[in-house]
Amino acid sequence: MASRAYNIPNLLTYGRILAVPVIVVCFFVEGELASSDFARWTALAIFVVASLTDFLDGYLARIWNQTSNIGRMLDPIADKLLVASILLLVAADGTIAGWSLWAAIIILCREILVSGLREYLAVLKVSVPVTRIAKWKTTLQMVSIAFLLAGPAGDEVLPYTTEIGLGLLWIAAILTMYTGYDYFKAGLKHIVDAEQ
Repeated sequence: MASRAYNIPNLLTYGRILAVPVIVVCFFVEGELASSDFARWTALAIFVVASLTDFLDGYLARIWNQTSNIGRMLDPIADKLLVASILLLVAADGTIAGWSLWAAIIILCREILVSGLREYLAVLKVSVPVTRIAKWKTTLQMVSIAFLLAGPAGDEVLPYTTEIGLGLLWIAAILTMYTGYDYFKAGLKHIVDAEQ
């Protein structure tokens, strides 16, 4: 059991969870929220590596036949921690502001609601498979977050980096609502049956 908990796919997942406080520290190096260019590029580099582990952990678990219950539980948690913490950071430092905050709120609310639904359905022994469009949504979220992490530092290298990130965030938010509706539609039938 211990060997499964410490296999390479799970270690990659643990690494993704540990990346969250490191990214947060990048924004608080001077003891207060300050997103210097160096902090942004460092946070972006850590985020890119962490995002790659998201692909690698599942892929390696499948090809090496090292899937585990702890891996299945922690993988979505690691993803949500990474996305939520960075969205909160870039909202706090003003990269996301005004109406664009709604896109972040939609994404965060959907993640919490779908997690709750999955937890409820797991008790009923019902599995809701991840759809292809949900995978596209996740990819788009990660790309938008990368642009937003670069933010003003990125604007100096590639004009409109922040605006591209905000545009992609809105597209991700729209896909988030669509996939969230899909999950609830699929799960609602089981919820109604279970409560009767």
